Amino acid sequence: MAAQMTDAHRRFLQVLMSHGILDGSEARKLHRRCCEIHKVYYAHDKLDDFISVINSHLQPLFMQIRKGMSEDDGRPHYALVNLAETEITKMASDYTENELELFRKTMDLIILSENGFAPSTEILNLADQLKTKKMKKKEAEQVLKVFVEDKWLSEKNGEYTLHTRCIIEMEQYILSNYQDVARKCNICHSLAIQSQVCESCGTGMHLPCVRKYFRAQTEPRCPQCNDFWSCDIPGTQK
Repeated sequence: MAAQMTDAHRRFLQVLMSHGILDGSEARKLHRRCCEIHKVYYAHDKLDDFISVINSHLQPLFMQIRKGMSEDDGRPHYALVNLAETEITKMASDYTENELELFRKTMDLIILSENGFAPSTEILNLADQLKTKKMKKKEAEQVLKVFVEDKWLSEKNGEYTLHTRCIIEMEQYILSNYQDVARKCNICHSLAIQSQVCESCGTGMHLPCVRKYFRAQTEPRCPQCNDFWSCDIPGTQK
């Protein structure tokens, strides 16, 4: 039988719903605050147990709080995912058809790229090729800004990648719709968009996972085929 939901659990869920995603430190602070406000037993190392109680009650609603990792720095994040809708259609209530088409095309560029990023120039060039309704470049720039604000995309130096929230929510959609190119990280086994790939066997790893895995090794070798890992290890000096 599922453990009882308390007001602390409900408050945590409400805040997460309003934010869409929280990083690990924000989630830990929120866990503590919810327990203190509602005078519920609090243990600093029991966040995942606390969340699993919420998940047991969300299950009949086809929803779940999922834990994922930032591809930039490896920090954990928590996002509320709708399991009933695994496609981009879950975004349909918030965006117009041509905005969704621009998002799909942007996603194509990012996932099919070598480094998990798409330059803004390439995305903006797609704006007047949309089938639903062509977009002016100024409009497209504004739409991209909204996707960043809503945490579907991240932007760095004029290049776009998928936000952690998008990766957590869309993982199954991406794995089934991009079967030939989408890969899971060999270390943490979650979807890897920004990754390094073994030249010998094609094994992929997130950059934070690469950094962690090879930290103690004098000669980096692929965890799958044991060949020399020829990519530059992030965070190491040559």
